[in-house]
Amino acid sequence: MADRGCPLEAVPLPAEVRESLAELELELSEGDITQKGYEKKRAKLLARYIPLTQGVDLPLQAEPRTPGPSQSVVAAPRQQRLRPTNSRDERFRSDVHTEAVQAALAKYRERKVPLPSKRRSVLVPSSAEACTPPDTSSASEDEGSLRRPGQLPSTALQSRASAESWPERAIQGSSSSSSASSTSSHAGGTPAGHAHLELRSAPPDVTTGLIQHRLCERPQPGSMRGAPRSSGSLLDTAGGVPVNSRVSSKIRQLLDTLKRPKRPPLREFFLDDAEEVLGVQQPDPNRPKPEGSQMAVLRGEPLAAGTPWPPSLLAALQRWGTTQPRAPCLTALDTTGKAIHTLTYGKLWSRSLKLAYTLLNKLTSKNEPLLKPGDRVALVFPNSDPVMFMVAFYGCLLAELVPVPIEVPLTRKDAGSQQVGFLLGSCGVTLALTTDACQKGLPKAQSGEVAAFKGWPPLAWLVIDGKHLTKPPRDWHPASQEAGAGTAYIEYKTSKEGSTVGVTVSHASLLAQCRALTQACGYSEAETLTNVLDFKRDAGLWHGVLTSVLNRMHVVSIPYALMKVNPLSWIQKVCSYKARAALVKSRDMHWSLLAQRGQRDVSLSSLRMLLVADGANPWSISSCDAFLNVFQSRGLRPEVICPCASSPEALTVAIRRPPALGGPPPRKAVLSMHSLSYGVIRVDTEEKLSVLTVQDVGQVMPGASVCVVKVDGAPYLCKTDEVGEVCVSSNATGTAYYGLPGVTRNVFETVPVTAGGVPVSDRPFTRTGLLGFVGPGDLVFIVGKLDGLMVVGVRRHNADDIVATALAVEPMKFVYRGRIAVFSVTVLHDDRIVLVAEQRPDASEEDSFQWMSRVLQAIDSIHQVGVYCLALVPANTLPKAPLGGVHISEAKQRFLEGTLHPCNVLMCPHTCVTNLPKPRQKQPDVGPASMIVGNLVAGKRIAQASGRELAHLEDSDQARKFLFLPDVLQWRAHTTPDHPLFLLLNAKGTVTSTATCVQLHKKAERVAAALTDKARLSVGDHVALVYPPGVDLIAAFYGCLYCGCVPVTVRPPHPQNLTTTLPTVKMIVEVSKSACVLTTQAIMRLLKSKDAAAAVDVRTWPTILDTDDIPKRKVASVFRPPSPDALAYLDFSVSTTGILAGVKMSHAATSALCRSIKLQCELYPSRQIAICLDPYCGLGFALWCLCSVYSGHRSVLVPPLELESNVSLWLSAVSQYKARVTFCSYSVMEMCTKGLGAQTGVLRMKGVDLSCVRTCMVVAEERPRLALTQSFSKLFKDLGLPARAVSTTFGCRVNVAICLQPNRLGKLAEQGTAGPDPTTVYVDMRALRHDRVRLVERGSPHSLPLTESGKILPGVKVIIAHTETRGPLGDTHLGEIWVSSPHNATGYYTVHGEEALHADHFSARLSLGDTQTIWARTGYLGFLRRTELTDASGERHDALYVVGSLDETLELRGMRYHPIDIETSVIRAHRSIAECAVFTWTNLLVVVVELDGLEQDALDLVALVTNVVLEEHHLVVGVVVIVDPGVIPINSRGEKQRMHLRDGFLADQLDPIYVAYNM
Repeated sequence: MADRGCPLEAVPLPAEVRESLAELELELSEGDITQKGYEKKRAKLLARYIPLTQGVDLPLQAEPRTPGPSQSVVAAPRQQRLRPTNSRDERFRSDVHTEAVQAALAKYRERKVPLPSKRRSVLVPSSAEACTPPDTSSASEDEGSLRRPGQLPSTALQSRASAESWPERAIQGSSSSSSASSTSSHAGGTPAGHAHLELRSAPPDVTTGLIQHRLCERPQPGSMRGAPRSSGSLLDTAGGVPVNSRVSSKIRQLLDTLKRPKRPPLREFFLDDAEEVLGVQQPDPNRPKPEGSQMAVLRGEPLAAGTPWPPSLLAALQRWGTTQPRAPCLTALDTTGKAIHTLTYGKLWSRSLKLAYTLLNKLTSKNEPLLKPGDRVALVFPNSDPVMFMVAFYGCLLAELVPVPIEVPLTRKDAGSQQVGFLLGSCGVTLALTTDACQKGLPKAQSGEVAAFKGWPPLAWLVIDGKHLTKPPRDWHPASQEAGAGTAYIEYKTSKEGSTVGVTVSHASLLAQCRALTQACGYSEAETLTNVLDFKRDAGLWHGVLTSVLNRMHVVSIPYALMKVNPLSWIQKVCSYKARAALVKSRDMHWSLLAQRGQRDVSLSSLRMLLVADGANPWSISSCDAFLNVFQSRGLRPEVICPCASSPEALTVAIRRPPALGGPPPRKAVLSMHSLSYGVIRVDTEEKLSVLTVQDVGQVMPGASVCVVKVDGAPYLCKTDEVGEVCVSSNATGTAYYGLPGVTRNVFETVPVTAGGVPVSDRPFTRTGLLGFVGPGDLVFIVGKLDGLMVVGVRRHNADDIVATALAVEPMKFVYRGRIAVFSVTVLHDDRIVLVAEQRPDASEEDSFQWMSRVLQAIDSIHQVGVYCLALVPANTLPKAPLGGVHISEAKQRFLEGTLHPCNVLMCPHTCVTNLPKPRQKQPDVGPASMIVGNLVAGKRIAQASGRELAHLEDSDQARKFLFLPDVLQWRAHTTPDHPLFLLLNAKGTVTSTATCVQLHKKAERVAAALTDKARLSVGDHVALVYPPGVDLIAAFYGCLYCGCVPVTVRPPHPQNLTTTLPTVKMIVEVSKSACVLTTQAIMRLLKSKDAAAAVDVRTWPTILDTDDIPKRKVASVFRPPSPDALAYLDFSVSTTGILAGVKMSHAATSALCRSIKLQCELYPSRQIAICLDPYCGLGFALWCLCSVYSGHRSVLVPPLELESNVSLWLSAVSQYKARVTFCSYSVMEMCTKGLGAQTGVLRMKGVDLSCVRTCMVVAEERPRLALTQSFSKLFKDLGLPARAVSTTFGCRVNVAICLQPNRLGKLAEQGTAGPDPTTVYVDMRALRHDRVRLVERGSPHSLPLTESGKILPGVKVIIAHTETRGPLGDTHLGEIWVSSPHNATGYYTVHGEEALHADHFSARLSLGDTQTIWARTGYLGFLRRTELTDASGERHDALYVVGSLDETLELRGMRYHPIDIETSVIRAHRSIAECAVFTWTNLLVVVVELDGLEQDALDLVALVTNVVLEEHHLVVGVVVIVDPGVIPINSRGEKQRMHLRDGFLADQLDPIYVAYNM
């Protein structure tokens, strides 16, 4: 990274003090002074300035600073700061930059953010797991909302107390924007002192994890929907237990650090009715703008005329090979530094000829030559074998073949290997050349052949060691060697996105490049060049393989493996071979600095050019300066260091030349980072934190022209003070991307134009991909690469700059070998910066988090940009590039696919995502009358609908006769005593019990007698029925009715899970005021067992009677209720929001319910239906216990619990008993879909046939699950299930059956059907958030499929009402479904009888229009649509669509979200996500994800979940919790209980694998 000048203090040091400091540095680096003496002298020099720098730590002050943009050289950074040789790649390191970063960090108050919480099994063993790090903040807050450092509590006790009072503080400190913006650095300000807020929280107790049975309900006291939950204290859980655990305290800390958007109350009509528009970041009016004049094209010196150049490179090779055969051409070294092979020009020529002859004449395929001139050939050689590579390269050129050098594939899954395969395939490569040793090391298939690599074409491998080649006959000569336009070789290049392309270089360009390099570098015959670079591509190839042959030079090639062992090896070789030139990267200079201690005998005086190949990289300047400082005393002259810039497309762009070759003096520029991000060059004068110091890369190449054009849009010339893309026009550039003519035109045939649109030249230019400008003295400056450019908002940032900043934060202490990848991902139409670093193997959780938060602060201060995601991966796990660097595009690909496997993640979407749509503001009050007028004006009909009229349908005498169910049962026992009503199956499919009309009647009589005699109950007492699903439950129910008691059905406790299921039983018994419990002997023993005593107080049970062995006795007379409005039974259930509520059902409502279901489903005594539902509440209870007695049909009862041991039980029963109508729940349907997916063939062989089914209804209190019903239909179509059989129902607490889709086959009444098919519509999800319904086409963006919930039952009326004004709504609006029907429940049964709630839910009236009708509020949002279909009566069919529960909706950013929509998006994000649930806590969106995979993959999900919710719902996720499968509680109906989950989360009972707090 570039040096960034940094303000050491408010007052700059005088020049003479600076000089003295620089001299001191030099003395120290030379070893002329001890460390102690150095510090003493330095302290003396700085003594009078120290009081000015109190905010900065002393080590920080003890740093030199870069002089301004002058031509002087920077003083050496202290050698004592340098790390020992075992710490590798510090390529980005710069001590001056470190100083800038430390100063930036000092400006931050150390504030707390919560440490992610991680399960022990996922933790890397560390010493300080449970501690929260002291410095973890990521973004600064408004000054007003911060407490001053002096007021911070110092002790853990105080800080805990202050954290407890977060609700008050959180509310006061809220701000209207959701993005906590980054601080900009202020010049000259004294950094604030470090204030530590010690908040240590106890580690979570993971031993008491919530062991939850999947199908259990956990109620919350509180009896009805409208009651405010947890209103007393936000810190109380459901049971009133104060929450003070790790998770909840973390959330409290998080709330303190987040800025919260104010939430406007949600209303229907908004000021802006257009759809959500993403915010477009407006350009800063004060941003710097370019002010210079338009630049002119810069022309290099002409290529020297008169020099006798050979006509081609091959002619030069032939000349040297025949006239100077003994001259050394190339020396290869082994890993100890010994010369293992010196290739002479004679050997190179003869071996190349042999190879050319072999390739052209000895390789055949079906008697045809395998290769013909112009074919492409892959060169696969390791970095340690330059000799064989050179022979192969020149052999191909002599045979007129095109070499394509690539890396050696080490494994079948190398990073980027597949893309290289695509390149080879598109180039038509069929042959690969390699060495014997290399071929032996390649992965092999079973046959012993080289394995086929993923994405690679089939290749023949040719080993080119001498013994495999044939000597050509004397009369054989290679073809003519003119340098023409034909392709000489192809160099691969990997783009930012990871795709690999081949840059073709023609013979003419090759020669021109060699001539230009010879002239620019002043190469002469027999010079020695030391090459540390990769000789297969780029500068290593151009200098070390091509230009060297043109000039008969001797190249000493230093392999990467040797540099790793001995970083000084290249300097030693320069010294021993008296090399005149050396070719290195800044990394190599840096490594040698680390290793040079004690090496007194090296001398670099022979060097006339030290070419720094990556001199264009911003961090190379510090390496060059530091290297010069240390080695100047060893003979290195300052003018010898020559940075250069190159690109695969344009080859060499510019080289700095020594004065001897006519180069101007070198220059530096200290540029403002802020201006650079706007593409403007401003020499920085004030702000010393955010600067970039760059050095020139010299002059334009001989014979070339250079200009700088705008990065975006048409290639207009830049102004002189503007950064753009450097373009080169010369004979020595690449000619095309192989096989990509379109991209080639854009890159290789660009025509730059002036502001007036006039082309600047008649010759095309090549875009280099380098960003830079032309500075004073016609020197080229490079500030970055197009591939590393990240455009965030309107500003541009360079990946390398951000890497440098991150590495300057305690660089080697934490990041493993400096391995960091920075790239951008597009989320919500903008680039978001992602930083991934490898952490050292011994790093603790606390170190990791502290480092991450410091990096965020440093990048925020220096670049004024937020990091979207910061991830840490274990050492050595980032994908590697061929020479050890990080393979960026592959790392990005893994990040997006969720295969990076980080061990720590920090997401900061709140800070970065600033282009969210504006939160909705409500319109000033719009009354119900205005809405109706608005609907009328718009031509919208009022949304109301009703089922068929009951009066027309049935004889009213029968309705009167069947008013009381006990009477019906007696009548049936009398008239059709042996008619079967019930048949119960067990898991094996055998019938365990049956009941005819008379058997049920007699059983009921016995129960009634026992209740009156044994339990001494009187009329109106409540009785709890705790039975497993079966006939006993039905008999007990009618027994209660026979003696005038009120039955309450209760699900029995689960024997394996008493602790969670028994309290629910106890609560229902107590809340319902049951005077007696009826049950079986087995359950009675369970209720009184020791295990039960541990869960509840068993002494307080009411009388418990078991009905297994009650005597046969008759009741004197069956009780007849005084009026139809008398209470028949209580229906208790736990809602999805976790509230336990019991509703009262009168006799009239009960019989009306049975009558409507009978009419809708055409149930007669001759029918058989199969029921696979729980019989304890709602429609499941009605179908199981009531309907058969009323209608007389036979019910085949299949308890859902039995499906756990035999999944096919229900479908087999349907087939066996030829059930025409069957009912199930979503959880049953899901079990069948998942468990029988692969077994349909087996079932068919067993004779399962579902063609008898006319209607299969799913009983639910939620939005129909379309995907599940469709996959069920498709799956069992093979077993004869009719395509239209599956349909949905809808009921709720206030009315258990509002819609049932009846059996049908067609759309018209004459076909004998009861109604049309259910219709599916696609609505715009964005409009739905504003309570509006807009239909869209299938597959359009943001479309959500909704299917109607079934046909409205006879006698039922439905209207859609506004949730607040209670006015009727039009059919284009989403509102609450209100229902009026004879079978509405009569009210809540509550302990205290809260009348207000009763009136609210069961006797609501519209505020306008029909104000007389009494409605019940369902608590569900939905809409009505008139369809084109007609029902049996010829009327147009009104379809009711249920969207979701009003209680469950999330109100965020002024809009209404339905959890299921967010959950559906999240489940799609990654294949390992098994299930998901979302809820809000204060204003944070919490996403809980069940991981179906390995725990170490858990953290991959955090970024994917955050991305998908941002993209599809424009919401920022606050917390991502990753848990084991089965943790999300689900009730018996298969519905998620999100509020239980929320309580479990806040009480820290989920035992999460990982909790990530997004900042």
